[in-house]
Amino acid sequence: MLILLNKPYGVLPQFTDQSANPRPTLADFVDVKGVYPAGRLDMDSEGLMLLTDDGKLQARIADPKHKMEKTYLVQVEGAPDQPQLQALRKGVTLKDGPTLPAKADLIAAPDLWPRDPPVRERKTVPDAWLRLTIREGRNRQVRRMTAAVGLPTLRLVRWQVGDWVLDGIAPGEWREAGSALLR
Repeated sequence: MLILLNKPYGVLPQFTDQSANPRPTLADFVDVKGVYPAGRLDMDSEGLMLLTDDGKLQARIADPKHKMEKTYLVQVEGAPDQPQLQALRKGVTLKDGPTLPAKADLIAAPDLWPRDPPVRERKTVPDAWLRLTIREGRNRQVRRMTAAVGLPTLRLVRWQVGDWVLDGIAPGEWREAGSALLR
């Protein structure tokens, strides 16, 4: 079984929370037993999460050695210029070493659901949207890459993993791959 979930902003990307002040988890949205996340998606990121009960599939999706593409829609602070986009395309050096080259394009603001809470707007600082595709999965990699080229991330939405796309799944909803929308 493979589930495509649109993880909302502020939801812990696991099924349990042992903290003193419990936060929303995947269990608040998916009531299927025996499935586990294939890869990570930070609490402050939103979008496509894949959940599966197939260990081999989970490893193929999550393991960086398979270099499965992941595409993100990224709202950044600032107005990206060609040198910044080119730096992302060549790969940037982070504290844990250089990244692989990314596909990076400036795009029009996508027609997405409103985020709760909304991204703060600053009237004196422009923002823009990028489509960024990477083949790695380091901790907070997209955020660190955009910051490294002078474009801090304001909103991060994972749109696609391999051939699986988020399109048509609202925040908090999910469906089995190849089936109708559930929940």
